[in-house]
Amino acid sequence: MEKILLKNIDNPNSAGINEYIKAGGYQGLSKALGLQPKDVLEEVKKSGLRGRGGAGFPVGMKWSFALADPKFPKYLICNADEGEPGTFKDRPILEKNPHLLIEGMVISGYTLGSEYGYIYLRGEYPLAKDILNRAINEAREKNYLGDNILGKGIKFHLVVYQGAGAYICGEETALIESIEGKKGQPRNKPPFPVNSGAWALPTIVNNVETLSNVPYIVTIGGEAYSKIGSKDCPGPKLFSVSGCVEKPGVYELPMGTSLKDIIFRHAGGIKGGKKLKAVIPGGISTPVLPADGIDCAMDFVAMPKAGSMLGSGAVIVMDESVCMVRVTYRALKFFEHESCGKCVPCREGTDWLRKILERIENGKGRDGDIELLSDVAANIAGKTFCPLGDGAAGVINGMLKHFRNEFEEHIKNAECIFS
Repeated sequence: MEKILLKNIDNPNSAGINEYIKAGGYQGLSKALGLQPKDVLEEVKKSGLRGRGGAGFPVGMKWSFALADPKFPKYLICNADEGEPGTFKDRPILEKNPHLLIEGMVISGYTLGSEYGYIYLRGEYPLAKDILNRAINEAREKNYLGDNILGKGIKFHLVVYQGAGAYICGEETALIESIEGKKGQPRNKPPFPVNSGAWALPTIVNNVETLSNVPYIVTIGGEAYSKIGSKDCPGPKLFSVSGCVEKPGVYELPMGTSLKDIIFRHAGGIKGGKKLKAVIPGGISTPVLPADGIDCAMDFVAMPKAGSMLGSGAVIVMDESVCMVRVTYRALKFFEHESCGKCVPCREGTDWLRKILERIENGKGRDGDIELLSDVAANIAGKTFCPLGDGAAGVINGMLKHFRNEFEEHIKNAECIFS
């Protein structure tokens, strides 16, 4: 497939505006400003674009909700808080193709009637902050941002807001709280951000990859875009592949590419000729799949049928030498640490799960610990303000479903069987 999102990133000067324009950049914006906002929205709807942040919600529908709200101003926020373990797909766009994101945000702002945009950037991406600010200044100088974009009387201003390293701020309402200067904790929903987001005004939050698809949709048309990838989830998808593979990295492939092909065809197979044991297909929050469960299409419709989720498309590959109890323990240490503490099931539940796993991993597991893990996970899932709790419960449920025997062996032998 021709690269769309990662186009031209091998050019050492790809982050500069002149190289971006040479490669066809900002043509989508010029075309969009020649259309009515409702016509641009119709192309996005025709494209079938779904949000690439994990939920997979139809973008055109989400935008329509904000447009239907009569309140002004409306805000556009790019979620660049890429904090999901195993996920690094947005980083090449932020650092090597920032003008693609900027162009996508200007087109989106025009469509939504928004004059103000924010890029909420992950605290651990300081290089991206400098690159984005430089690109924003370049775009302003070339009249792609500002009060009179391309002489069309269209206004859109864009700023970078850097977070402080909190995973919870990847959740859109916690992100909004942070931008408002408050503690990053999720809000109760409804109301949803499309009606009451930043400063209680209509707000659209889309992630980097989602917004970066918009210029291409406008350029080739929504119908042509809808023919890329799978029928229910069209377009290109960025997959972050890490772990026990020969060629880890970010791969741009059609949505619906099989997980098996991603690992063995594109990422070169299992490192050192070892056997595949397990794959976490969409970031640490998505349930694990065993080696015999990877012949599935990577899209938002097919993955739940396979027993997991597409999530952010972060493929974490584990070979036969990996201890699944240790992986589960490490995952729950992360969730416990990143829980914002707002709701009891997550705050207390992740701590409890971590403690149980810690003693199993350290050879002090007890009879009934496996059942206790399941019970605690069941009392977290579906009972929290945001999906962090569901992610922690999903890790437990997936691991016990496919690798329960390893937990049993750890408890029986009072030691890690992979030591």
